[in-house]
Parts: sequence; structure tokens; C-alpha cells
Amino acid sequence: MTFHCGYVAIVGRPNVGKSTLLNRAMGQKLSITSRKPQTTRHSILGVKTTDQAQILYIDTPGLHVNAAKAMNRYMNKTALNTLNDVDVVAWLVNPRIWTDDEQFMLKVMSSIKVPVVLVINKIDEMANKNELLPEIEALSKKREFNDVVPLSAKKDINIDAFEKAIIQYLPEKEALFPDDQLTDRSARFLASEIIREKLMRRVGDEVPYSMTVEIEQFGEEKGITHIHALIWVERDGQKAIVVGKGGEVLKEVGRSARLDMEELFGCKVFLKLWVKVKSGWSDNLRALQSLGYKD
Repeated sequence: MTFHCGYVAIVGRPNVGKSTLLNRAMGQKLSITSRKPQTTRHSILGVKTTDQAQILYIDTPGLHVNAAKAMNRYMNKTALNTLNDVDVVAWLVNPRIWTDDEQFMLKVMSSIKVPVVLVINKIDEMANKNELLPEIEALSKKREFNDVVPLSAKKDINIDAFEKAIIQYLPEKEALFPDDQLTDRSARFLASEIIREKLMRRVGDEVPYSMTVEIEQFGEEKGITHIHALIWVERDGQKAIVVGKGGEVLKEVGRSARLDMEELFGCKVFLKLWVKVKSGWSDNLRALQSLGYKD
């Protein structure tokens, strides 16, 4: 039996379901998710090893036209750079939705030389399933795709078909990572992302894109992982929202993040959170780099 191994970029506009698809394909949570667009800010590698293949999924930030701030430009650059060194591109779209961001993606796809699989996500939200075939036909006319896979990442519909479609375009070669490795990201990075997810879900409506997390301390002592994290915001008013009345919001975020970390790391976690203000960090390249936003 031949063995396949290669990199797959999961791309698409913000909030199209890329991180949910990665988590579903992996069979466990690696990428954070929320209902807010642009939740994913970094590329994240997921290593899926089966008897037939090792699929190296790369979840990317959503590509978008209006990249006004340095943070937005960083996310676009991160996603575009990923396309340079992969074996397959999985382009996610949603049924009946074609925006300027999709048009931008189509232009980007014109220079892609590797196989491109069109993934039509959220088919569970289509009230009339008879509309799916015309939708596939309409999207297939946008460009030549190597394969088209309709699915629902949220409802676990057609994920196996997606994986089979991907594997057939991967090169025949040995695995690049050990069978039991799930990602190339550090526990420190995953901890910061878990905290940011809890913040996005708790105060994402009030402070959606002015928050980031920096891990100041990460170490083990007597079987307990001690994590000290700074939550950076841009204004004093945002700090008040993140802390909450009597520290209620911060306690809730910390409790929820700690439970997720204990499940992911398989050990007891002591988590301490602080909130600080760094004015304009999201539109300052030097500040972004100091907070870990690097190519």
C-alpha cells in the first residue's frame, strides 16, 4: 500500500468555518473558534496520521479585502505565505454567499499551481437540499477545481469524503512527523490561544479585536503547570470590560480556560491572569512583533 504525506492549506474568508473544519478533521480541538470573524490570527498546523497518509493541515487566518490595520495586514500575509509551500489547497466557501473577499480569493487562486479542492461548508444550513447541486454547478464555473466537496464541519457531515479527496492529491512519501504528534505549536502558544478564545466568546461583542494574550510564565512544579498570562487591550474602558464588576468576567474566563488546558495538557493547571493597556498595539508593527505576531 502506498503512503501519502503532504501539506494542505485550509483557506477562505473570515468566519467561513476553517478552524471548525480543522478540529473536525483532526478529531479534536486545536484551533480556537468563536462566532466572531477573524478569530484565527496565526497559522496552526494539525498533523493527522492514518494508515494511508499523514495529512498536514494548516489552518490560516481569513483572507479579507479591507486590511486597514497592521493586524489585518499580518493575518493576510500569514495566509498568503502559507499558499507558497503546500501540496493542496482546500478553499472553503459557504452556500449562496459570494462577497468581495471571495472575489479576492478567486484572484489569489489564479496563480496557484497545486491542486485546489473547493469545499462548500455549512450545507446543513440549506433549508432546501435541492439547491445544493445548482450551487455546486455555479461555483464550479468560477475556476477549474480538482475536486468539489460539500460538507458541514459543525455537524460532521461528509468529513470522510473531504479527507479522501485530499489524500489522492498528496505526494507519495514517508511521514514527516511521529505518529503521535498532533501539532508543531508549543503548549505555551496553545495556552494563549485558549485564553483568547474564552475572551472572544465572553466579551467579543464589546472588545472583539483589541485583545491579545501574552504568556509571561509557563512552567511545572510538583506536577502542576503554572501559567501566568497578560491580557493586553488598547483602552482603559476595554480593561474594565475584560475585568468585569468585582473581577467577575476575568474569573469566569480564567476558570473556563483552566479547565480546557487541564484537558488538553493532561495535568493540573494553576492559571493567573492580568489585564494591561497598550494603546494602539493592533496597528503598530513593532508592538505586534513584541507580542508574538511574527512571520
